[in-house]
Amino acid sequence: MEINLKTIFEAHQKMHGIVKRTPFDLSPLLSEQGQVYLKCENYQTTGSFKLRGAVTKMLALSEEEKARGVVTASAGNHAQGVAYVAKKLGINAKIVIPENGSKTKIENTRRMGANVVIAGRDYDGSEEKAWEICKKEGRTYVHAFNDPYIWSGQGTVGLEMLQDVPDLDIILVPAGGGGLIRGVAEATKSINPAIKVYAIQPETSTPWYTSFKNGKYTHVEMFDSLADGLTGDIAPDMVPDFNRLIDDVFLVTEEEVAKGMYWLIKQQHMLVEGSGAVGVSLLLEKKLDISGKKVGVVLSGSNVDISIVKNILNKYEE
Repeated sequence: MEINLKTIFEAHQKMHGIVKRTPFDLSPLLSEQGQVYLKCENYQTTGSFKLRGAVTKMLALSEEEKARGVVTASAGNHAQGVAYVAKKLGINAKIVIPENGSKTKIENTRRMGANVVIAGRDYDGSEEKAWEICKKEGRTYVHAFNDPYIWSGQGTVGLEMLQDVPDLDIILVPAGGGGLIRGVAEATKSINPAIKVYAIQPETSTPWYTSFKNGKYTHVEMFDSLADGLTGDIAPDMVPDFNRLIDDVFLVTEEEVAKGMYWLIKQQHMLVEGSGAVGVSLLLEKKLDISGKKVGVVLSGSNVDISIVKNILNKYEE
């Protein structure tokens, strides 16, 4: 299967009734230089955009594949998406989550009925274990980001953004595995090739940034981050399309991620996880000139441990 605007439209039609159409609202407080709109995937059914890709992939499975069950690896948000859809469709799901995974995401995934396996220090270790299970048990692997069905599902985020605000100039997208930005860029640039799509990563995990600057896949050393959904290695075969579609990649520090989360709580009354806050972090630090531009920012999820929220509030509250 190839991803294109048609597959994204089809995914959007099929997910109706399972996936929410989330708000895409103007943020007056962020709009001093340009008009900034927030795409609130933090209000999605499972608290994350990941549900979109999971439902698109799993609806495409054959009856035989559904009967064998599915397996995946995830830092948590994809896990919840797969678990939710599996329960809806009556599919047995086994999900591998890393040892550093969010407790909130692990608990939610179990609550949805999936069999959770904790393995690997980070996403890469979990993925290795998940592939072992896939081969041993004959399950279908539902990849967290490297699959055209996943890209098409995630691309519906961008489709909805342009349906609501057709004349956007810039879109800011968190980049972890790359499935979200791959789909969003495909959708939006197919409609308006002039639109600028920028990726954002934490300074602790820069595989997209480094691979973009070098013009080819480049392995980098990675560390834990408040933006836990954006940590981990990327698929080398996704790099050429990423470098073709994306206009630039920006980095934010851990301090900037925390400030973005705090700002969203205090000023927008929104709970947004670190991975979802990086676009706001970038704008608050004025790392991008948006003068006179219409900017869409993807808030990719809300699933953050309460202990992290407490620490951030204690740090920044006067």
